[in-house]
Amino acid sequence: MYRIDRYNELAKAVAAKREENAKLEPRRMTAEEKDTLLTQFHPDYKQGEFTVLSVGANKGEKVPTQLAALLQGHSRIKAEDVDLTSPDYDTDVLIIGGGGAGASAAIEADKAGVKAMIVTKLRIGDANTMMAEGGIQAADKPNDSPAQHYLDAFGGGHFAAKPELLKKLVMKAPEAIKWLNELGVEFDKTPDGTMVTTHGGGTSRKRMHAAKDYSGAEIMRTLRDEVLNRQIPVIDFTAAVEIILDKNGNAAGAVLMNMETKELLVARAKTVIIATGGAGRLHYQGFPTSNHYGATADGLILGYRVGAKLMYADTLQYHPTGAAYPDQIFGALVTEKVRSLGAKLVNIDGDVFMHPLETRDVTAASIIRECTERGKGIETTNGSAVWLDTPMIELKNGEGTIEKRIPAMLRMFGKYGIDIRKEPILVYPTLHYQNGGLDITPDGMTGVENLFAAGEVVGGIHGRNRLMGNSLLDVIVFGRNAGIYASAKAKETVTPEGLTLDHIAKFSEEVKAAGLGAETASPMLLPKYARDVNNSQENR
Repeated sequence: MYRIDRYNELAKAVAAKREENAKLEPRRMTAEEKDTLLTQFHPDYKQGEFTVLSVGANKGEKVPTQLAALLQGHSRIKAEDVDLTSPDYDTDVLIIGGGGAGASAAIEADKAGVKAMIVTKLRIGDANTMMAEGGIQAADKPNDSPAQHYLDAFGGGHFAAKPELLKKLVMKAPEAIKWLNELGVEFDKTPDGTMVTTHGGGTSRKRMHAAKDYSGAEIMRTLRDEVLNRQIPVIDFTAAVEIILDKNGNAAGAVLMNMETKELLVARAKTVIIATGGAGRLHYQGFPTSNHYGATADGLILGYRVGAKLMYADTLQYHPTGAAYPDQIFGALVTEKVRSLGAKLVNIDGDVFMHPLETRDVTAASIIRECTERGKGIETTNGSAVWLDTPMIELKNGEGTIEKRIPAMLRMFGKYGIDIRKEPILVYPTLHYQNGGLDITPDGMTGVENLFAAGEVVGGIHGRNRLMGNSLLDVIVFGRNAGIYASAKAKETVTPEGLTLDHIAKFSEEVKAAGLGAETASPMLLPKYARDVNNSQENR
């Protein structure tokens, strides 16, 4: 068991070497060293944790085993249980998901003069956008450029990003910051109004714009207010469980489920945008997660079942610094901004073992190696961990820096008696981001006509690894993008006719033909954490 006296004893070793470690400039790894490290220690490379799909557009490709069960599962509904002839809602653009991407899409659709509606299984703003802390990238300073941003992100993603998507991300980034600023986001600024920017892992320039260390919450607050001020309809606590197609096979709405009553409703739309976010609550490989409660990969299932293709669905991001202690915040995000401000990763001996601003996959794999092969981790009730020496920040930047720049981190640990200004904290990788997702074209459309996607549910923008700050940027750039193009498409689309859910039976037959039992109902909608009382009693 983990003991607080042991914690204090080990922390002294970190403090003893702090001044020496603060002056260290650890070298960055070579490309060959990174490849070897990732192959041996990153979770994406554990072959036994993946399943090859037997059905659907990505048949023959591997995905995490938990995701495969959902992708090849059975629908929560039967087509005959839904009356498609009398829609409960009629709109031009239906947006599934109320996070940063969904809200951005709704705002742009409303600006375009079409009817837009958001449906979300929790509340608007209950999303990973809200959980993001460190900042949002944009090359808008004189010593930077979108081209340099592109090179950083392309290399950081192992040169696997779809070039046309990454180009749009970096080219639209300065405009996205300007848009958010004008909407009212309280970015950190100097007294003369210049935006404060910092480095992130894998960046060659200081282009991280932030609002303290609650950047995502501040952005989501502003977007939510704009949606509500525009009086865009938001249907809370209502999940999409199937995409509806028209007689031509185009997306034409969705079947909705009231999360409380389980009542099924029909929303008809000329275009549909999937903006359902990530998958952290699937807890791949048993990892904790920094994700919000509703992050269960629903959008991947909705799109896949009607024929949309996935891209890089076998790649996840394990944020290197999830809280490992205390238990109450196990897996919670410790923003990369802590390291960009000067904190370094330290092992049980008090030694710095890597450059603090390597890319996230390399950093996560390094921590896992330190805790496993090298045996240099610190044992906690949740397994092994390493130190993140937060007091180093004020040693380098002066007293008051932590309270000014990362107040949310100060408060989060302070609730449990840990003063990060004086004590190091324990961290270990946490499941953070879905690198892969629905494959889209630059206008945001999937392979299914009139079905768009935006945000974390999309694959290909970042390649096989994402740099810090490019996710908040992604939800804004591609959320707005989907809203603009879905609106334009809606204007030239007549009211859909011949609504159908025939794809449910068709997909089910494909699953049976592949010899699969399809025991899992999908989409998952919400994770299950309740213990099985009967089994617990039997096992006593």
